[in-house]
Amino acid sequence: MTDATLLPLSDRTDGYRPYDLDAFITRFQLQTAPGLPVTQHHRQAAVLVPIIRRPDPCLLLTRRSSLLRKHAGQVAFPGGAADPDDRSLIATALREAQEEVAIPPASVQILGTLPAFDSVSGYQVTPVVGLLPENTPFHPNADEVAELFEMPLRDAFALQRYYSLDIERRQQRHRVYLSWYRQQFVWGLTAAIIRQLALQVATPEPA
Repeated sequence: MTDATLLPLSDRTDGYRPYDLDAFITRFQLQTAPGLPVTQHHRQAAVLVPIIRRPDPCLLLTRRSSLLRKHAGQVAFPGGAADPDDRSLIATALREAQEEVAIPPASVQILGTLPAFDSVSGYQVTPVVGLLPENTPFHPNADEVAELFEMPLRDAFALQRYYSLDIERRQQRHRVYLSWYRQQFVWGLTAAIIRQLALQVATPEPA
């Protein structure tokens, strides 16, 4: 059986419509993101949330190498800790994306940032949302990235696909979000970032 999600848009018969990227950009830049409870940390980090400008716009995600000491094998956005030489957290996200996936910083159109998230590893992580041209070449760094894959925005922003689980860690309760996309298990900070982005651009229900 053919998976309809793998067919070219022109060949699909299931009523699928790609996400309207222009509408997304407008809503993202006009909507005020809700404040998230964030504990003050000294350690800052940033991730790039790359959106590829395709006929069916997609998020670019990585699966981290199984050899890494932290978060091995997990689905993630390219990113990492801020360096003293970084001019800003946007610069941090662009530098890390270049190191991990060879995305040229000049090719990224920055749309803005989401509120910072507290990570379980003790970082305050700022998601930086950026657009990539359709023909952007990707070259994953094998030391850090095991796999690259794309998730269409229409799938990523389907809020019903995210499940929550409350866990206790270091005597504090944390809410963790979980989701599947094909064979990829997306959870933790990455799922929370995608869900928060979806909430920010969600179309209000009619009264």
